[in-house]
Amino acid sequence: MSLIDRLSGRLQRHPKRVVFPEGAEARVLQAARQFASRRLGVPLLVGDRAEIREKAAALDVKLDDIRIIEPSRSDDMEDFERKFEGLRRFGGAGDLDASVTLQQPHWFAAMMLATGRADALVSGATTLTSSGLRALLRIIPRREGTATVSSLQLMELADTRFGCDGVLFMTDCAVLADPTAEQLAENALITARIAWHLTNATPKIAFLSHHNRNNDTSPRFVGKMRIAASIARNRAHAEGFEIEVDGEIQVDVALSSAVAAYKGMADSPVGGKASVLVFPNLDSAHIATKMVEILAGTPTYGQILTGLKHPCAELSRGATAHDIFGTAVLVASQAVDARLLHGN
Repeated sequence: MSLIDRLSGRLQRHPKRVVFPEGAEARVLQAARQFASRRLGVPLLVGDRAEIREKAAALDVKLDDIRIIEPSRSDDMEDFERKFEGLRRFGGAGDLDASVTLQQPHWFAAMMLATGRADALVSGATTLTSSGLRALLRIIPRREGTATVSSLQLMELADTRFGCDGVLFMTDCAVLADPTAEQLAENALITARIAWHLTNATPKIAFLSHHNRNNDTSPRFVGKMRIAASIARNRAHAEGFEIEVDGEIQVDVALSSAVAAYKGMADSPVGGKASVLVFPNLDSAHIATKMVEILAGTPTYGQILTGLKHPCAELSRGATAHDIFGTAVLVASQAVDARLLHGN
């Protein structure tokens, strides 16, 4: 059974509300229908009510158990405008006008998430990543003690020998162009906590490079990844967070026990068993994940934003309805207490 199916079964017992700012998009409508039909919670579609109904009718998508929210008609608008003005005074929203800005679905949906009107948010199906991120970064507070907002992508492989029963968590694939060692360590630990929350398995983190730690010939990336691994290991130990860490380490060593043995890395605590892959920069992460997704036809979900107080995701514009549904399941599951998610 896939991770998405396992989490769906648990969400049926602990349903959540997921808000979609692009409510009239066909793929979003199809994903929302599946979410509602499987009784995982309530999809909240933001947008023009007439347009959403018209699109749904054309697609033969029933809107039973799905809420449509039109910002201009919402009873929450006055309260949202008041809270937005508070953000503006403290610098979070700059010089944006509340009454104009909150008419835009992405901003309205972000305010729904921030004020508890929704449990999770999925956006990005029709907009550039930067457009959706802008509202989230201005409105959603960061997690306490977190300095950086980053992202992770989840890939679910048919071969369960890889990762955690076939599931790989990869960071950062969307936000930070060239993270520092400190940022890499923080991203890795946040991603590992999400991996643990969703799978209930000890995360095994590989800080990837083009060399292994016992063959250091080029300090350009290698040094950064080795330092990041050390920071993450020490911080996890101080926090009492049980993980396995290694780096720098090549991706074939991280994913294949046989290769780890051939290359003298059989002693690696994550060799052939890595479930969290940390890339040295955005270029390497984006190229690698897109290549595997396209060539292998591997189901990929996200980007899930990390470092924010509430669960949210910013999709690729190429996401299918299946991708959107799976991503909604993941962020909704993040909103379920881990003890409930895995306790029954």
